[in-house]
Amino acid sequence: MYKPLIYLISTFVLISCSREKQQADLIITNATIYTVNDEAPKAQSFAIKDGLFIGVGTSKEIKKQYRSDKVINLEGKTVLPGLIDGHCHFNNLGLFMQTVDLTGTTSFDEIIKRVKTFQEEKNLDFIKGRGWDQNDWKIKEYPTKDQLDRLFPNIPIALTRIDGHALLVNQAALDLAGIDENTVVSGGEIVKKNGKITGVLVDNAMKMVNRIIPETGLQERIQALKDAENICLELGLTTVSDAGLGRNTIDLIDSMQQNGDLKIRVYAMVSASPENLDYYLEKGITKTDRLNVRSFKIYADGALGSRGAVLKRPYSDRDDHFGAMVTSLDDLANIARTLAKSDFQMNTHAIGDSANSYILKTYAKELKSQTNRRWRIEHAQVIDPDEFDYFTEIIPSVQPTHATSDMYWAEDRLGPERIKGAYAFKNLLEINGRIVLGTDFPVEKVNPMLTFYAAVSRKDLSGYPEGGFEMTNGLSREETLKGMTIWAAYANFEEKEKGSIEVDKFADFVILDQDILEVPIDQVPNIKINGTYINGEKVY
Repeated sequence: MYKPLIYLISTFVLISCSREKQQADLIITNATIYTVNDEAPKAQSFAIKDGLFIGVGTSKEIKKQYRSDKVINLEGKTVLPGLIDGHCHFNNLGLFMQTVDLTGTTSFDEIIKRVKTFQEEKNLDFIKGRGWDQNDWKIKEYPTKDQLDRLFPNIPIALTRIDGHALLVNQAALDLAGIDENTVVSGGEIVKKNGKITGVLVDNAMKMVNRIIPETGLQERIQALKDAENICLELGLTTVSDAGLGRNTIDLIDSMQQNGDLKIRVYAMVSASPENLDYYLEKGITKTDRLNVRSFKIYADGALGSRGAVLKRPYSDRDDHFGAMVTSLDDLANIARTLAKSDFQMNTHAIGDSANSYILKTYAKELKSQTNRRWRIEHAQVIDPDEFDYFTEIIPSVQPTHATSDMYWAEDRLGPERIKGAYAFKNLLEINGRIVLGTDFPVEKVNPMLTFYAAVSRKDLSGYPEGGFEMTNGLSREETLKGMTIWAAYANFEEKEKGSIEVDKFADFVILDQDILEVPIDQVPNIKINGTYINGEKVY
């Protein structure tokens, strides 16, 4: 008589267990989620446990399978995977926040005014600044040191151009660095006018002054990283790929991350000095949940704005000038040969068509039949039309806002024919199948909404030019989003853990106040971040 009762109790227990919902730490529901997962590109809800996505689907599906004490109804707001800046200078952003900000200056007189105001407040023994660009001035010529010499005869001054490839210094800094009319430099230029040093140093010439700039203290370095992180998190970045870090900074980032003082994830490209090469090649790849050290950053040439990019034919606006290689051809070949025998990735700054040509052919020669090496060209700015096919196996890493910043004068540098092979993002994507998007901040603004806008519209914020700059190389919104998420993760060997909203990936995501794939493109720069999450933790 007891058997039917026992059977009913057992059946009830089994049914109850089967209906038991899985506990989650956080559930996001009623959202417009662009997962960047081709198999399920849109969702409404997801659940998070222990820093990972454990369920992604409709609001009904997630509610049925999971429960949590923390459920956020986003009321239709847009959610994207955590955004990745594929090429930036995260550490430098923080450091430059401790110096004179010269970005947006429209004349040399404005630079002088900012330097004077800064020094009146700080009263420093050595003045540093960054952000000037003579191409934004009415007279588009390099400045000279004369006014700085008169105002600051005894205080060394070093003001870096916005692209980091030119430096304006005064006589006090030149004297301290031991630079005079007889100084010779390879891979750069000490700019002279009528035989006299103007104070502008290009590329390798800058190193002589950089060596005498006082070292930054530990507390200032820590504060710089925190300041940079605050800006990035506020703008929706959860991973930054820092293109050129030294061992001390990498160690500091690792220490701060381990202690919980730095939340943002960092893909560290190690500056390829002989000392760094020796150390990291012996140590091997370093990988934690928040830090990945598995690549080296190398400079082939300089920048187009300072005419340091190396071209196959002379600059259209400077006779008999081809630019200058920052690293010798022999050294580039030797580094490539060494890294090809290791597990490390090689990421080379190449802007001019000649520099790109040499690097692409060197990569092909040294990698031979190796697969999945994911070596990168950083910037890939001016490419010979006959050499695009080299990008079949080489990843292009580009910066859309460079195109819209340079478009006013780029054709002056390159001429009407070469400009067709410049900033050719769509062409590069069609060859490789992927393209990495970044900003190169602090050269450009940090805001990834500006990256998105520039990639799609190819216009500046005033809507110029009508119809867009070289629009045949504009990207679609979907391509742009992938370049800022899953393709950037792939280029960092991290596509299995981030770059899309999928089960078992890091719960990194951002909440937007507008739908970036639907609003008119001219509204994208105004989109605000309503929340940034790393490992399911709200960090902004």
